[in-house]
Amino acid sequence: MSEEIINKVARSPLQTIDLEELYVPGQRVTLDIKDQLFQEMILKEKDFRDFIKSNDWSIYKGKHVAIHCSADAIVPTWAYMLLAVALKPFATTIIFGSLEEMEAQLFKAKLDSIDWSVYQNGKVVIKGCSKVNVPVAVYVDVTSRLQPIASSIMFGEPCSTVPIFKKPKV
Repeated sequence: MSEEIINKVARSPLQTIDLEELYVPGQRVTLDIKDQLFQEMILKEKDFRDFIKSNDWSIYKGKHVAIHCSADAIVPTWAYMLLAVALKPFATTIIFGSLEEMEAQLFKAKLDSIDWSVYQNGKVVIKGCSKVNVPVAVYVDVTSRLQPIASSIMFGEPCSTVPIFKKPKV
């Protein structure tokens, strides 16, 4: 007596979002402005402009760059703007903030390009296991985009999910 094994997960109406597929490849680096401050406290305009002119910005070619200052200093906004101008011909991405903030922004750009209407009234599983580090902010963003349109949102794998949201039956 041979009984056919039925894969109920494959036949279910679940729609899976694998955030790993939205990962933007490329090296991530930080540019800490602290090293350009006098006594790690004061930015001297002339010295900073000399740094901008003399630095080899090509080392950032094709990289995602997060600009920040790890020192407890007041840095004028224009300094970060000058860095952005110097980096633009080389860097793929330039943001002000941490590597995690940059990662969230890279994912957000991908999320903005998705047609979310395909999840209208759908049962959606947001995959939890990934080979890449997906920031928590991205999971929050996806959840907030799905909640108004999906009938239910789950986290995990289709065979083992944690319920996150279920639209009330009217």
